[in-house]
Amino acid sequence: MNANLVVGTASAGSGEKGFGALEVPGTGVSMPVAVIQGRTPGPRVCITAGVHGAEYVGIEAAIRTIGGLDPLVLSGTVIVVPVVNTPAFAARSIYVCPLDGRNLNRVFPGSPEGTPSERMAHTLLASAISGADAYIDLHGGDLNEALLPFTIYFGGADPEVVARSCAMAEAFGISHIIEGSVAGSAFEAASVAGIPAILPEAGGQGILDESMVAIHLRGITNVLCMLGITPGVAEPPARPVHVKRFLWLRSDHAGLFYPRVAVGDRVVEGEVLGEVRDWFGLRLALVNSPGDGSVLFLVTTPATNPGDPLLAIGA
Repeated sequence: MNANLVVGTASAGSGEKGFGALEVPGTGVSMPVAVIQGRTPGPRVCITAGVHGAEYVGIEAAIRTIGGLDPLVLSGTVIVVPVVNTPAFAARSIYVCPLDGRNLNRVFPGSPEGTPSERMAHTLLASAISGADAYIDLHGGDLNEALLPFTIYFGGADPEVVARSCAMAEAFGISHIIEGSVAGSAFEAASVAGIPAILPEAGGQGILDESMVAIHLRGITNVLCMLGITPGVAEPPARPVHVKRFLWLRSDHAGLFYPRVAVGDRVVEGEVLGEVRDWFGLRLALVNSPGDGSVLFLVTTPATNPGDPLLAIGA
């Protein structure tokens, strides 16, 4: 028999599901959490979504994963936090937590004495991610972003962790795979702590697109099969495109962004990808590609501010 596992206020014994919350001290923030414990021992996997509160496709995939997993056939344990950034979810906030204006996926590992976002990051890492043998953090385009599905893993961790993270990314099954770094992100913090981790992205623009939900669900199923947590055999992955450089372009101005490309377009170095204009329609800047590659995500609303992302190229 497996010992009773408690995560926050959720508890599950052998062959059980338990539901509860992760309470973030000093903030009033509560994150929903589910523990699904199999009847036989095996690896522990943590799955999160909603680190950015308006990325609905990943959130829906996490919710369906909770309902779809049968603890009686699992070998191991799955911990799911379907909405991490509950304040951002409630506020339909783009990028940031409304309690402090911070991007939660830029403040990991967080701090128990910090801002609300830093406390949320610390609570999630300490209570749900730590102790896992693998970590999947589901993302997608925010309310203002369209994207071509891709998966990121961190290449700067211990070589064994990097190799296992890459294998998870390939098993997830999205064709574009990026070995990259996102400073302060949950998946990078987990990797540095010795936990193989991936960040898959699918969906965007606030649309609950069933085809994008299916990409996440298929990927989760494949990784759980690969790790031996669920029975069956993972689907053979398609030949992946490994991206070695993830080139972000940001605005230097306040104004309006007018892209000249679409998600998935191939571009070449120096090509004009769009322009930023002022309130009178006068050009403030051209946006040129810093390299050859594919447009992986694109901001689809005109409003832009200094430092805001505009698009990214997978080179």
